[in-house]
Amino acid sequence: MDLETASHSAIPRQSLTSAVADKLRDQIIRGEIPEGAQLRQDAIATQYQVSRIPVREALRQLDAEGLIAIVPNRGAVVPALSPDDIEELFSIRALLEPEVLKLSIPHLTEEDCSEAEAVLRKYVSELRREDHLSAWGRLNWQFHSILYSRANQPRFLAIIRNVNNSGERYTRLQLYLTHGMKRANEEHHQMLELCRQRDVAAACKLLRQHIQYAGESLKQALEQKRTAAQIDSGNGNRRSES
Repeated sequence: MDLETASHSAIPRQSLTSAVADKLRDQIIRGEIPEGAQLRQDAIATQYQVSRIPVREALRQLDAEGLIAIVPNRGAVVPALSPDDIEELFSIRALLEPEVLKLSIPHLTEEDCSEAEAVLRKYVSELRREDHLSAWGRLNWQFHSILYSRANQPRFLAIIRNVNNSGERYTRLQLYLTHGMKRANEEHHQMLELCRQRDVAAACKLLRQHIQYAGESLKQALEQKRTAAQIDSGNGNRRSES
């Protein structure tokens, strides 16, 4: 784990465990801590100027959320999701999120819709800039969470948020690898308009298709990317042996 690129400011001493978890979660989701990286308690404690106790508790919290894995003899690592893992995550989303949207739509206000529209404008601006890749997943979640916000189902939303956290770095990857920005943007605008029209059935159907397509295209892109990496690795090994 490269902590040199992280912020060097000390964490204020309020709820240190939550503060450390928030910092690490943000870095993992943004891809600043890559898959396969090992998170060392002493390095994190030094970086954020805290003791190892809140770091240990923060890692347990992130493990419970599915963002990291506590591995015997290795400690905490950021797991690499397989194509099958991706399929499972997006299948869970496709089951849960339309149900929350269905409950939320009748109670959405015009202010909610305007807020979602403002997020979409920012989203469109960021999608035009590949150097802002880290913002894509965050804005995607902001848009969806506004549409779900009137469901009055806090536990349901907490589960959905955890699932999204686990896959958010891959949401950015899906948009980047599959060039899916244009389609995602169009579907988001269609979804918002259906919510404004209170067309619950059509909005939920579009959301389910939106999530399923993202999962399928990402799974395919990951399989192709990792197959290409294995071929390159094999070619490199043969060259070194010759």
